[in-house]
Amino acid sequence: MNQIVFEILNWYRNNLRKLPWRTTNDPYKIWLSEIILQQTQIIQGLNYYEKFIENFSSVNALAKADEDTILKLWQGLGYYSRARNLHKAAKIVNELHQGQFPTRYDDILKLPGIGEYTAAAIASFAYELPYPTLDGNVFRFIARLYNIDLPIDQSKNRKIFIDLLNEMMIGQKPSTFNNAMMEMGAMVCKPQNPLCNICPVRIYCEGYKNNTIAKLPVKSNKVKVSKRHLNFFLIEYKNGFYLEQREGKGIWQNLFQLPLIETKTDVKREHLEPLLAKLLNTDKTHNIEFQQSVRHLLTHQIIEAKFWKVKTNKKPTFINPKTVYTNLSDYKIFAVPKLIENYLLLL
Repeated sequence: MNQIVFEILNWYRNNLRKLPWRTTNDPYKIWLSEIILQQTQIIQGLNYYEKFIENFSSVNALAKADEDTILKLWQGLGYYSRARNLHKAAKIVNELHQGQFPTRYDDILKLPGIGEYTAAAIASFAYELPYPTLDGNVFRFIARLYNIDLPIDQSKNRKIFIDLLNEMMIGQKPSTFNNAMMEMGAMVCKPQNPLCNICPVRIYCEGYKNNTIAKLPVKSNKVKVSKRHLNFFLIEYKNGFYLEQREGKGIWQNLFQLPLIETKTDVKREHLEPLLAKLLNTDKTHNIEFQQSVRHLLTHQIIEAKFWKVKTNKKPTFINPKTVYTNLSDYKIFAVPKLIENYLLLL
């Protein structure tokens, strides 16, 4: 095992990507990068990381920001609960830890939006604490290296991987070891078409020897995907239109969108007219013009969206009190889902 670790670390020193969060031990910056990079590719995440550092240079600055500003900066990254938890955690650090990021793994783990992997990343990269970072890349690399066919999405199997990593980490600098393991999974032991020909530990790889790499890692649970039908309305009045702020939990919480009618199935224009009248709190029937259909894919949902345009000479009254009047020049001050932004950019 020592030779395996030696080869991995040697490869890492010669091939590591130079990323800004790897050149700092500031727990705030490390935490920020980890939250942004969840479900996000590095190329895209880098721009968001730099924007957040520019606007919020410390936990204190982030804690004092208003949620709308944070959501606007986050716009386009998706999974907006990450941004809201980031804000909540910053407030807790500010209030309970006097603005100093916790230095103990257990205290880090208690913060909103931080799981075992993220806590381990912060603890090891900022404080050199010996906690292995077991993310998807490392799960895949270890499963193949040791030919482990146990489902990685079952929590009872996580300890097997953690125990292996803890043994491999003995005597190593935690930050370097964790970065090397994740880099191996990201750059060499890829999900599809892994680069076995350049892998520094190919001769030790049990998955390679047994020709099981394509089958690993194993997952037991398939994600259940639901379909939703969303009808968005561009309601034009004079020189502007309306946006409403989403309420309740779920996708796009607290973001602004065009007034929405959700239906159980795909519906025709005539079926929408009475629903629109109810939305606008009126008995009047409006002329609805179809604009476009868009399929928007999320992790657990397929969004079948239709966009409709309605012109009115009378200022409408909305049921939703969090409705604002704006125009194509000013709407960008509001945080909107990517789906809505893409439509508005075409107008």
